[in-house]
Amino acid sequence: MELFLDSIKFDEVKQGNDLGFLTGLTTTPTFMSREGITDVDSVILKLAKMTNILMVESLGHTSDEIIKEAERLLALGLNKETTVFKIPITLEGAKACKMLTDKGYKVNLHLIYTLQQAYIGFCAGATYICPLVGRLQDQGHDALDLVDQIVTAADRYNYKTKVMFSSVRNIEHVRNAINLGAHACTVPWNVLKQLCSNHFTELGIKQFVEHTEMSNIRASDLVKTDDVVLSNNSTVLDALIQMTQSKLGACIIVNDKNEIYRVFTDGDLRRMIKGGDNNLITKKFTQLDSNSPISVELNATLPEITNLFKSKEVDNIVVTDNKRPVGIIDIQDVLKWI
Repeated sequence: MELFLDSIKFDEVKQGNDLGFLTGLTTTPTFMSREGITDVDSVILKLAKMTNILMVESLGHTSDEIIKEAERLLALGLNKETTVFKIPITLEGAKACKMLTDKGYKVNLHLIYTLQQAYIGFCAGATYICPLVGRLQDQGHDALDLVDQIVTAADRYNYKTKVMFSSVRNIEHVRNAINLGAHACTVPWNVLKQLCSNHFTELGIKQFVEHTEMSNIRASDLVKTDDVVLSNNSTVLDALIQMTQSKLGACIIVNDKNEIYRVFTDGDLRRMIKGGDNNLITKKFTQLDSNSPISVELNATLPEITNLFKSKEVDNIVVTDNKRPVGIIDIQDVLKWI
């Protein structure tokens, strides 16, 4: 199904054309009037340079007047191969359509409201016929059934005319056009912008971005190295002072070979106080048992780190470089990923 933008606003046309996949652009005198445009010809010429195919109105009361207007527009500089002349469906309009298409011009017979009008468009050899779905629905008619009838007739009798689903008001109309087998659809910019939008897609993109970020983040990006290591000759009071300075709930205790002796946490402190250790503050860590903390190397990925926090149910993980302690990662620093 061909996709056209329905607009005359230069910024919208540029953005639409930059997408690279639109078939072309449709315009109407209503758009020109609404925007207060007085020099219509100059606007048409500028738009023609901004799009692959331009559909532009060729009005007249008689077939001769319609043809004369089409030829006038071509004389301004429009390209016969990339211009489609829009003509309202009347007998004179159909006559002009036949005369123009016989000369190799492209014509869109529009303002189609009935199957009979569409049939005349087929007979006149129109390049496109254009039922106005939104306008018909505004009047209480079953516009979708009409489009279905027109598409069925075009296919049944092998007419070369393309059925363009027009007067699109919302993204549901575009879905209707696809389901009904319309050959073309023209949409305003505000609808076109919504065609790729979906809440679940947005959630999926957000998740993919987060997972990509997680894959790129390493322990070296998260580790805190200041005020995190103490000798095992230090006291519990030394550890409390250092934990206050680092604003971490833990510190690493090492022996004289700079090997991990244990990790001391605020949880350890609470447990010792609860156990009735009255001399806790002055105790050296050589008087306390060693332990084996959860640790990762500097190149560990964020998913590996978050999995450790989840599976081991700890608040701090020691970061090592070739098994030598360099710092601590606190659960608060990765909580948003968990």
